[in-house]
Amino acid sequence: MMHTQTHDETLNERSQQLLRLLVEHYIRDGQPVGSRTLSRDMGLNLSAATIRNVMADLEELGFVTSPHTSAGRVPTDKGYRFFVDTLLKYEPLDDEKIAAIQSRFGEHGADHKALVAAASQMLSSVTRLAGVVTLPRQSHSSLSQIEFVPLSDNRVLAVMVVNGREVQNRIVQLDRHYSGEELRRASNYLNQEFGGKELSAVREHLLSRMKETRESLNQVMLDAIHLAQHVVMPQSSGGSRMEYVIAGETNLMNFAELSNVEKLRRLFEAFTQQRDILHLLDQSLKAEGVQIFIGQESGYTILDDCSVVTAPYTLDQEVVGVLGVIGPTRMAYERIIPIVDITAKLLGSALNSRS
Repeated sequence: MMHTQTHDETLNERSQQLLRLLVEHYIRDGQPVGSRTLSRDMGLNLSAATIRNVMADLEELGFVTSPHTSAGRVPTDKGYRFFVDTLLKYEPLDDEKIAAIQSRFGEHGADHKALVAAASQMLSSVTRLAGVVTLPRQSHSSLSQIEFVPLSDNRVLAVMVVNGREVQNRIVQLDRHYSGEELRRASNYLNQEFGGKELSAVREHLLSRMKETRESLNQVMLDAIHLAQHVVMPQSSGGSRMEYVIAGETNLMNFAELSNVEKLRRLFEAFTQQRDILHLLDQSLKAEGVQIFIGQESGYTILDDCSVVTAPYTLDQEVVGVLGVIGPTRMAYERIIPIVDITAKLLGSALNSRS
């Protein structure tokens, strides 16, 4: 279900039990956990001194740390990672909750963007964190038709139909005026030459044609290739660029560890710019099942105090996007992970039933 890291240190059963209790307490209450609290909850005949010794060992190994202002301890990224990989007991979703998620998807028709927005909103409302879902990218995009409409000031409206149903419009600024007849001839040539072909193949073909000498191509071909490179090249080369829909960012203001105004401003800026978050989500596209990035594991300083839980979703048995939640490292992993996992599967089912 998720990736597991190897640990140099093996913790004995008592240490593991204490670490699990400490993490669960901290996730629930958000307060550093002291030895007295643990001894009260252990239900075992362990002295406070023994517990303090185990805590000191766990701190030395880097699983917990002591905030300056408190006698208690809190988990580190490494402590959370061990907890998630080794100690976690999942809370599977009951049938009623699964049916509720399915019915929410059922409210939307064949509009992929609406389904993605619904998934993002749902993740946010169910987890009380920020929900994020990338728009499905089409790995198999074939050119059905292309037309050009002349506009003023050497501009042309290019209308491209992809996969027989998706219409993409683009206004192109050209270096000279093209007459309506020239544009018609160019689109006729392109539709004849490339209609029904994968956009990636069209791009390759255009690249090789652009390298040919002018003498070997007539004017209609030259015009068509010049126009097509403005339209097809950006579309297909941007195939790996993913946009995402995010919901519930303001939920993050409810967590003390993220509520610093400057920290929130930088986090929201990162959400708006999308770049870093997209890189992180892109890694999840290539992985199987749920991925969990805890604190500094994401590689982005802005997410040092956050955990990101993601899962890829599929269309026609092919991974086309990723969904997940972003929250503090102190999140209820046992509840969040199954929600992300099942929502990814249900979004895939909803998309497949409408494709």
